[in-house]
Amino acid sequence: MTDLYTVPWLRILTIDFQPFTETLLTITIMLYNIYVMNSSTEATSLDAAFLALADPTRRAILARLAHGEETVMQLAEPFAMTQPAISRHLKVLENAGLIVRRVQGTKRPCRLSSAGIEAVDRWLAMLRDALAQNYDRLDGVLADMIESGEELK
Repeated sequence: MTDLYTVPWLRILTIDFQPFTETLLTITIMLYNIYVMNSSTEATSLDAAFLALADPTRRAILARLAHGEETVMQLAEPFAMTQPAISRHLKVLENAGLIVRRVQGTKRPCRLSSAGIEAVDRWLAMLRDALAQNYDRLDGVLADMIESGEELK
Protein backbone atom coordinates (compact mmCIF):
# COMPACT_ATOMS: atom_id res chain seq x y z
CA MET A 1 0.00 0.00 0.00
CA THR A 2 1.31 3.45 -0.93
CA ASP A 3 1.88 5.87 1.89
CA LEU A 4 -0.21 9.01 1.36
CA TYR A 5 2.79 11.29 1.82
CA THR A 6 4.98 9.52 -0.78
CA VAL A 7 2.70 10.53 -3.63
CA PRO A 8 4.21 13.90 -4.78
CA TRP A 9 1.02 15.75 -5.65
CA LEU A 10 -0.57 14.75 -2.34
CA ARG A 11 2.17 16.52 -0.35
CA ILE A 12 -0.06 19.58 -0.41
CA LEU A 13 -2.33 17.73 2.02
CA THR A 14 0.39 18.03 4.65
CA ILE A 15 0.20 21.84 4.58
CA ASP A 16 -1.53 23.21 7.64
CA PHE A 17 -4.76 24.70 6.27
CA GLN A 18 -5.90 25.86 9.72
CA PRO A 19 -4.77 29.48 9.19
CA PHE A 20 -6.54 29.61 5.82
CA THR A 21 -9.85 28.30 7.14
CA GLU A 22 -9.66 30.54 10.19
CA THR A 23 -8.94 33.54 7.96
CA LEU A 24 -11.84 32.71 5.67
CA LEU A 25 -14.18 32.32 8.62
CA THR A 26 -12.97 35.58 10.17
CA ILE A 27 -13.36 37.50 6.91
CA THR A 28 -16.80 36.02 6.31
CA ILE A 29 -18.03 36.85 9.82
CA MET A 30 -16.56 40.35 9.64
CA LEU A 31 -18.13 41.10 6.26
CA TYR A 32 -21.46 39.59 7.28
CA ASN A 33 -21.50 41.69 10.48
CA ILE A 34 -20.76 44.84 8.48
CA TYR A 35 -23.49 43.82 6.06
CA VAL A 36 -25.99 43.26 8.88
CA MET A 37 -25.08 46.50 10.66
CA ASN A 38 -25.50 48.47 7.44
CA SER A 39 -28.79 46.89 6.45
CA SER A 40 -30.66 44.67 8.88
CA THR A 41 -33.70 44.60 6.60
CA GLU A 42 -31.53 43.41 3.72
CA ALA A 43 -30.07 40.71 5.99
CA THR A 44 -33.59 39.60 6.87
CA SER A 45 -34.41 39.53 3.16
CA LEU A 46 -31.33 37.39 2.55
CA ASP A 47 -32.46 34.94 5.21
CA ALA A 48 -35.87 34.71 3.55
CA ALA A 49 -34.28 34.37 0.10
CA PHE A 50 -32.02 31.50 1.13
CA LEU A 51 -34.91 29.80 2.91
CA ALA A 52 -36.95 30.10 -0.30
CA LEU A 53 -34.03 28.80 -2.38
CA ALA A 54 -33.75 25.72 -0.16
CA ASP A 55 -36.74 24.13 -1.91
CA PRO A 56 -36.09 22.46 -5.29
CA THR A 57 -39.56 23.33 -6.62
CA ARG A 58 -39.00 27.01 -5.92
CA ARG A 59 -35.58 26.87 -7.59
CA ALA A 60 -37.22 25.26 -10.64
CA ILE A 61 -39.86 28.00 -10.67
CA LEU A 62 -37.13 30.66 -10.61
CA ALA A 63 -35.33 28.89 -13.46
CA ARG A 64 -38.52 29.01 -15.54
CA LEU A 65 -39.07 32.68 -14.71
CA ALA A 66 -35.51 33.42 -15.84
CA HIS A 67 -36.86 32.89 -19.36
CA GLY A 68 -39.69 35.37 -18.92
CA GLU A 69 -42.96 36.17 -17.22
CA GLU A 70 -45.46 33.34 -16.62
CA THR A 71 -48.86 32.94 -14.99
CA VAL A 72 -49.58 30.56 -12.12
CA MET A 73 -51.26 28.13 -14.54
CA GLN A 74 -48.23 28.15 -16.84
CA LEU A 75 -45.90 27.59 -13.90
CA ALA A 76 -48.03 24.72 -12.56
CA GLU A 77 -47.97 22.77 -15.87
CA PRO A 78 -44.65 20.88 -15.53
CA PHE A 79 -45.14 20.04 -11.86
CA ALA A 80 -47.36 17.35 -10.40
CA MET A 81 -48.96 19.99 -8.17
CA THR A 82 -52.21 21.82 -7.93
CA GLN A 83 -52.49 25.50 -8.68
CA PRO A 84 -52.95 26.33 -4.95
CA ALA A 85 -49.72 24.43 -4.13
CA ILE A 86 -47.80 26.41 -6.75
CA SER A 87 -49.41 29.61 -5.43
CA ARG A 88 -48.04 28.83 -1.96
CA HIS A 89 -44.54 28.44 -3.42
CA LEU A 90 -44.98 31.71 -5.29
CA LYS A 91 -46.03 33.46 -2.09
CA VAL A 92 -42.81 32.30 -0.38
CA LEU A 93 -40.75 33.55 -3.34
CA GLU A 94 -42.65 36.85 -3.36
CA ASN A 95 -42.21 37.36 0.40
CA ALA A 96 -38.48 36.66 -0.04
CA GLY A 97 -38.31 39.39 -2.68
CA LEU A 98 -37.22 37.00 -5.43
CA ILE A 99 -40.29 37.49 -7.65
CA VAL A 100 -42.92 40.14 -8.24
CA ARG A 101 -46.50 39.65 -9.37
CA ARG A 102 -48.78 42.08 -11.11
CA VAL A 103 -52.49 42.08 -11.74
CA GLN A 104 -53.57 41.63 -15.35
CA GLY A 105 -57.33 41.17 -15.39
CA THR A 106 -57.97 37.88 -13.58
CA LYS A 107 -54.39 36.70 -14.01
CA ARG A 108 -51.35 37.42 -11.85
CA PRO A 109 -48.24 37.00 -14.03
CA CYS A 110 -44.97 36.51 -12.16
CA ARG A 111 -41.45 37.61 -13.04
CA LEU A 112 -38.07 37.64 -11.36
CA SER A 113 -37.27 40.56 -9.09
CA SER A 114 -33.91 41.96 -10.13
CA ALA A 115 -33.44 43.62 -6.71
CA GLY A 116 -33.92 40.34 -4.83
CA ILE A 117 -31.68 38.33 -7.14
CA GLU A 118 -28.99 41.04 -7.02
CA ALA A 119 -29.02 41.05 -3.20
CA VAL A 120 -28.33 37.29 -3.15
CA ASP A 121 -25.66 37.74 -5.83
CA ARG A 122 -23.90 40.51 -3.84
CA TRP A 123 -23.73 38.26 -0.77
CA LEU A 124 -22.37 35.33 -2.80
CA ALA A 125 -19.85 37.66 -4.49
CA MET A 126 -18.55 38.59 -1.03
CA LEU A 127 -17.90 34.89 -0.34
CA ARG A 128 -16.31 34.38 -3.78
CA ASP A 129 -13.92 37.27 -3.06
CA ALA A 130 -12.97 35.82 0.33
CA LEU A 131 -12.31 32.42 -1.25
CA ALA A 132 -10.23 34.00 -4.01
CA GLN A 133 -8.08 35.70 -1.35
CA ASN A 134 -7.49 32.35 0.33
CA TYR A 135 -6.54 30.72 -2.98
CA ASP A 136 -4.13 33.60 -3.63
CA ARG A 137 -2.52 32.97 -0.23
CA LEU A 138 -2.24 29.26 -0.99
CA ASP A 139 -0.63 30.05 -4.35
CA GLY A 140 1.87 32.22 -2.47
CA VAL A 141 2.73 29.42 -0.05
CA LEU A 142 3.22 26.95 -2.91
CA ALA A 143 5.35 29.46 -4.85
CA ASP A 144 7.52 30.01 -1.75
CA MET A 145 7.93 26.25 -1.33
CA ILE A 146 8.97 25.83 -4.96
CA GLU A 147 11.29 28.86 -4.84
CA SER A 148 13.02 27.58 -1.71
CA GLY A 149 13.60 24.26 -3.43
CA GLU A 150 11.39 22.37 -1.03
CA GLU A 151 10.13 19.27 -2.78
CA LEU A 152 6.50 18.31 -2.89
CA LYS A 153 6.76 14.70 -1.76
